[in-house]
Amino acid sequence: MKIFGLIGYPLSHSFSKKYFTQKFAKENIKDCSYELFPIEEIDQLPELISNIRELRGLNVTIPYKEKVIDFLDELEEGAKAVAAVNTIRIADQKLTGYNTDVFGFEKSLRGFVEKSRRGFPEKALILGTGGAAKAVHYVLEKLGIKSLMVSRSIDKGQLNYTDLDALIIKENQLIINTTPLGMSPDVQSFPSLPYREIGSDHLLFDLVYNPGKTVFLEKGEDQGAAIQNGLDMLYGQAEKAWEIWNQ
Repeated sequence: MKIFGLIGYPLSHSFSKKYFTQKFAKENIKDCSYELFPIEEIDQLPELISNIRELRGLNVTIPYKEKVIDFLDELEEGAKAVAAVNTIRIADQKLTGYNTDVFGFEKSLRGFVEKSRRGFPEKALILGTGGAAKAVHYVLEKLGIKSLMVSRSIDKGQLNYTDLDALIIKENQLIINTTPLGMSPDVQSFPSLPYREIGSDHLLFDLVYNPGKTVFLEKGEDQGAAIQNGLDMLYGQAEKAWEIWNQ
């Protein structure tokens, strides 16, 4: 039996477990299972791997995407560039870190832009500064889109939410939420933006997938913006993780 799973804390909801359990059943994969491992501290990772010898791969979620790097033997290019890991391959007693957020986001963004028929914008705002935000920034840079991160704190090279005026919103026609604001069960929360300045030229992308339409997306849609949630991105990164674990 090969075991795969998800580490993070807490793990009250998991797209990954449902996705892979259904995948194994649908594709008649009988020698694999996918489990949840809610570890309270990242220091518990070596013990987990030592205790479960059948473990072949892990997904990594909040709050360990950056902290887990210290426990790995090697990083692939995307993970190294964004300094965040969301997939680990375990083979020959070696742990290799990957970032499938990069793959999933790029694939989903390309599809979203094509469907919207608006074309790629020149500038974007990234709401949040965590591991997912860094993956988004890496993809945008690759696509030639200039981006600025927006944070609640005041840091050099970043914008604060209080900086977001009509001009900034108008200039940045792609706005990507990488924060957990709006995620179930806190579905009424949303990023603090001057939504009245959003228009039909804007593209709003939310990495949150549950609920399917967050308040952030609803407010953008009300202003005529094209919207996209994070579900398609999750499908892409899940399949990429499966590919990595089976290479």
